[in-house]
Amino acid sequence: MAEPAHRPPPPLFRAVVLDPLQAFTRLEAAGGIALFAAALLAFVLANSPWGPAFLGLWETPVELSVGGRGFRADLRAVVDDGLMALFFLVVGMEIKRELLEGELRNPRQALLPGIAALGGMAVPGLIYVAFNRGTEGAVGWAIPTATDIAFSIGCLVLLGQRVSRGLLVFLTALAIFDDIGGILIIALFYGHGVNPEGLLWLALATLAVFSLNRLAVENGAVYALGGIALWLAFHHAGLHPTLSGVLLGLLVPAATRRPVREVLEEVRAEARASFDNGKPPEASAVLRVRSELSEALPPLERFEAALHPWVIFGVLPLFALANSGVSLAGLSAGSFLGPVFLGTSVGLFLGKQIGIFAFTRATVAAGLAASPGGARWGQVYGVSVVAGIGFTVALFIANLAFADVPHLLNEARLGVLVGSGVSGVVGTLVLRAMPLPAERTASS
Repeated sequence: MAEPAHRPPPPLFRAVVLDPLQAFTRLEAAGGIALFAAALLAFVLANSPWGPAFLGLWETPVELSVGGRGFRADLRAVVDDGLMALFFLVVGMEIKRELLEGELRNPRQALLPGIAALGGMAVPGLIYVAFNRGTEGAVGWAIPTATDIAFSIGCLVLLGQRVSRGLLVFLTALAIFDDIGGILIIALFYGHGVNPEGLLWLALATLAVFSLNRLAVENGAVYALGGIALWLAFHHAGLHPTLSGVLLGLLVPAATRRPVREVLEEVRAEARASFDNGKPPEASAVLRVRSELSEALPPLERFEAALHPWVIFGVLPLFALANSGVSLAGLSAGSFLGPVFLGTSVGLFLGKQIGIFAFTRATVAAGLAASPGGARWGQVYGVSVVAGIGFTVALFIANLAFADVPHLLNEARLGVLVGSGVSGVVGTLVLRAMPLPAERTASS
């Protein structure tokens, strides 16, 4: 018996599983929720009877070799150095999109979040240095400079109408500037010593991918191969290989080879021909339409849309599982008063809010920009506190800074968890205590 051409899922499965899952993945805050759940699970497992097995899992050796050459690393390094390159690829594409058509396109609009981000990186870094100057922990000065865009935006979205669209855009642009700063910090301060021969290979790989852009190549598999070449070149050059994702994201074409109108005209003609013959469209016709529609989207938007769910719901939660499992049994009471813990947690909670709020207020007072979205200063302060959630990139930098010093790495991770958690809770409470934005009050 032939199967029907269209078969909807069973009603009970759709109502209980499919619809709720699709609604969750469409929620703007879903990425932050998934990340928080993974981090909480890792922390609970690390402090449970299964803690040693869970923590040991990430030290499982992984080896890949071809012809006697290859890589050997543990499972955590595979996540941090390999899969996180996909995260940085999405970051690179987001930065390019914002520079071309988003909030960073207009220099005057980008000025305020740019200056705010500068304050939000400088003050936490100085606070960390004040706690750790002259100690072996001083190398981690950049840990509290990061803002986690998934977590922080998730907090604002969950507050609904209490946060204006202008503030949401301000925090998004600020976090993107923060990402740019974090990328530069990783490139300049957390490499393993530059290899001149590796830089030559990196230049050749970059030229090859740039040539793909100029030749209007749009095939994702080709850019994937280019990304692998860039990753290997960065690794060989002594620079952190995840930076290959950022560079590849900036090199992905942002324009289509064919005008959108021309593509849509062909799709309309294809659809009209299918309906005119009075028969259901053949699978080949549907596939042809899908292929034509994909040509209407620039590779930048197409690749970002394809990778974003995998990164948000796959790579980042896996990263959180691998790096948030801090066992309290391995920490002394002094660890909570250690300079690395204090520099990280205080830098994130106090340093971020002081730096962002002070630099924002000074910029507005100088007449260089207007208050973001016309928001009250209490709301701007609340957003500044929320920006102290520095989870993903902060943990990433901690791994680079203290890869060979396990007790300081645990202190830093604990500081990131505490500083980010307190920033999220306090910032959310501050924003909930604020009256509704004027634009919402007027429309209600």
